[in-house]
Amino acid sequence: MLLTAQAKPVLVPDVSQREVEIVYSFTGADLLLFGAILYPGGRVAAAERSADIVVVVKGPTQSILMREKEKVAGIWVNAARLRYRSAPSFYAIASSKPIDRLVDERTRAIYELGLDSLQLSPASSAPSGEQDRFSRGLVDLKRRAGLYYEAPRSVEITDGVLYRARVTIPARVPVGRFTAETFLIRDGRVLAAAVRDIDIRKSGFERFVARAADRSAWLYGLVAVALSIGLGWLAGWIAGRR
Repeated sequence: MLLTAQAKPVLVPDVSQREVEIVYSFTGADLLLFGAILYPGGRVAAAERSADIVVVVKGPTQSILMREKEKVAGIWVNAARLRYRSAPSFYAIASSKPIDRLVDERTRAIYELGLDSLQLSPASSAPSGEQDRFSRGLVDLKRRAGLYYEAPRSVEITDGVLYRARVTIPARVPVGRFTAETFLIRDGRVLAAAVRDIDIRKSGFERFVARAADRSAWLYGLVAVALSIGLGWLAGWIAGRR
C-alpha cells in the first residue's frame, strides 16, 4: 500500500491572498490560485497521458429559504417554499477543460464538481421534481448575483507541472472561512487533491458594525436610532440656515 501511495502524484497548491479584508471601498478581488504537480521520481507525465486541473472555491455554508412566487388574480404572491440546510454561500469552479469532459456524472457528484452537482441538502422531504425546480432556481439566483459561476478552460498548465487560475471574488461576497480545493484528474479519475483556506472578513468601521450587530443587537439598535435622529436634526439645522 505504501508503494502505491508513493507512486501517485502530489499537488502543492497556494493562493495569492490567504486573507481578504472588506472595507467600505471594496469592489471585489481577484484571487490567483497556483501550484505545482509533483510526479514520482520527478518524471513528468507523457503528453498523451497529461493530467488536468480543477480548482473549486467555496464559501461557508448557510441556511437558505427559497420562495416561489405565483400570480393570483393579477397579483404576485408567495406560494411554495423550500429551505436548504447547507448551501454554499459562494461557489466557483475553474478547470483546464469543461468538467463534463474530465469526469463522469458519479465522480462530479462525489466531489461536487460543477453547479449541477452541488449537494444542497433540502430540509424537507419534498417530491424530487419540486426539489430539482427549487435547486435550479437557487443556482440561477446565485449565478445572477455573481456568487456562483463556472470557468471552463481557465486553468493554465505549463510544461505539465505548473498551473494557475484566477477566481473573481465579487463585492457582495459573504464573510467567513473559504476553501480553495485543487483536483488533479487523469483518465476520468481524481489522482490527487489538496486544500488551502482563505479568510474573508470585514475590516475597519464595517467590522465594528458587523460585530456590534451580532454581539450586542440592542446596543447596535440604540446607536442606529440615535445616529438617525442626529443626522436628521443636523440636516434640518443646515436647511434652516440657508
